[in-house]
Formats: sequence, structure tokens, C-alpha cells
Amino acid sequence: MPGGRLTQQERRQIALGLADGLAYAEIARRLDRPTSTVTREVIRNGGPTAYRADLAHRATEHRAHRRRQTAPRGSEATSQAHGRDPEAVREYEETFTTVLMGSGMPKMTSRVLACLCTSDAGSLTASELVQRLQVSPASVSKAIAFLESQGLIRRERDERRRERYIVDDDVWYQAMMSSARSTAQLAETARQGVSVLGPDTPAAARLENIARFVDFVSESIARAADQARDILHTKPDTTSHAPEPAHPSTQLPG
Repeated sequence: MPGGRLTQQERRQIALGLADGLAYAEIARRLDRPTSTVTREVIRNGGPTAYRADLAHRATEHRAHRRRQTAPRGSEATSQAHGRDPEAVREYEETFTTVLMGSGMPKMTSRVLACLCTSDAGSLTASELVQRLQVSPASVSKAIAFLESQGLIRRERDERRRERYIVDDDVWYQAMMSSARSTAQLAETARQGVSVLGPDTPAAARLENIARFVDFVSESIARAADQARDILHTKPDTTSHAPEPAHPSTQLPG
């Protein structure tokens, strides 16, 4: 598998693949690249409908140049902790951010959450986030407000009275439960349409089936999240000795 950054020719092939309606995985296969590379490339450069190869290439060169000019020493030192490759860490953070964006989270919010999740302490101050992400304090503040509203992070003051933003061990549990609630709301809305359209009509039957399906999925998500919640609190030194939890699918109704 070739390494390094995408070439301009590869970006043109991505654009052609998108125009032909190919999935990211198929485009990646043709380029002999990871699917995550293609996904990140498209999402950060306008999405599948607005992606333009030449514009994406120029934007990438500009970002690389700006990063070389402004990369803070503190950020580089942090990336070097535990013998890590700073470039590999940066690439991984971008991949993590892209996946979060793909789930519907705004770009800056995704960057902040990915930054918190990949920090060893699991917590950073606003100024540390600004320095690491090279963005304005206002951008960080807006992202923090959204993450707090979703219960994905919390804040507390450290010994120097600075506010620290913390990604809680339960962050993914809360995210799954939030997803389950949103899914349940979809089921409720679909079921409301049954009475509006008439219970004996094809449209109502379709909505009732949607509601039943979504109900099942919502309950399954919530049940699986509850069953697996303790995994989020497993200590690093006990991971290899912890018994495998029962697969949630084995406990769902048939």
C-alpha cells in the first residue's frame, strides 16, 4: 500500500469516482489506499457533491505550508511523548475527526473532541486546545458549548483555578444513549403519521413498519450500551485479563 500524501492525479481519480457514484471503499481500492484516507480527503474538501481535485490539492498544500510555519513547540513535544511519531499522531487525529464528522458532528466540534480523546490526560484547557488546533478561542468556546450540551464532556477547575475540559470515561455511553433517544423520537414521529394517513392505507403501513423497525433498533442500542458500559472503565493493566462480554446480539429477541 503506497504511503505519503495524495498526489494531484490521485485526487483527480477521486473526483472521477465521485462523479461516477462510486463508494469511498471502491475509490480507495482502485487507488490502493485506505478507505479512511479517501473519506477524510472528501469530507475535509467540500464533501462528495462539492469536491474539486485541483482546489483540494491547493488547499492541502496551503495547510501543510501553514502548519510548518505556525506549528507550536508545545504541540510537537506533546506528540513526541512515549516515543510517538508526531506525523502519525497528526494523521490519526485527522482520521478520527473525519469519522466524527461523518456521524453528523460539526467539523470544529469533531476536532476538539478528537483532540481531547487522544490526549493522555483526557483533559485540556481552552488555551491548550487553541494552541494544539491553531484556531481562535471563539471557535473552541463554541465547540465546547455544543459538546457540553450533549453530555460528551464536562468541565472542572484545576489547582491553578483554570477551567479544564474533560472527556469523561462515559462519553461513548452517553453518545450511544443520545443516539438511542434520537432513534426513538424518529419511531414516535413515524407512528404519528399512521393516524394522519389512515391505518388501512399503504403509506400508513409503511410508516408503521418503519416505527417498529426503529423501535427495535433504539431498544437494542440502549440495551447493548448498558451491557457494555463497564468496558469503558477497564484499566489499561487489566485489559488483557478481562473476560470477553457476552455479545449483545445474543441477547436480543428473535
